[in-house]
Amino acid sequence: MKSVRLPKKLEEELDALSSSTNKSHSHIIREALVEYIAKEKKTQSPFEAGKDLFGKRGSGDIDRSVTYKSRIKEKISEKQSD
Repeated sequence: MKSVRLPKKLEEELDALSSSTNKSHSHIIREALVEYIAKEKKTQSPFEAGKDLFGKRGSGDIDRSVTYKSRIKEKISEKQSD
């Protein structure tokens, strides 16, 4: 069993909702927690959200991160020779 302290304003809103729906405080809080937990489980990390898109627009060069320095030197040499 858990107990929760609520701010006065939220407690008043819970009281009003409980009265208007004829549901107990516990029932309303349980429903809210079930919905919140389900929503959090659906939330994906940024990586998970874009995982299917990564690598779709590649250059085809598999060693670009390894050879970037030599490619930069070549570009600079080309510009200097023009």
